[in-house]
Amino acid sequence: MSNKQTRRTFTTEFKLDVVTRSETCDNIAELASDLGLHPQLVYRWRAEHKADPARSFPGNGVEKQTPQEKKIARLKGELQDVKTQRDILKKAMGIFANHPK
Repeated sequence: MSNKQTRRTFTTEFKLDVVTRSETCDNIAELASDLGLHPQLVYRWRAEHKADPARSFPGNGVEKQTPQEKKIARLKGELQDVKTQRDILKKAMGIFANHPK
């Protein structure tokens, strides 16, 4: 038998709901317990939301990336393509350089 735990994921809406409820709640530990969460998680979500409400809880999807992050990802992809092409050309040069006519 495996005791492997799966990592729980929460939607942005759920996190925002918890943050909103925690702002009006007197006892965050009790709120967290009622929701089946660790109190530290609620505090972290509150701090994250307070730091930048517009960009808090972005998720992992590409659609959540800023234009700058999208540009960096595109440039990294282009760099990988250029490196692959360079390596292929190096091999080709080595093959043709060793075979005299």
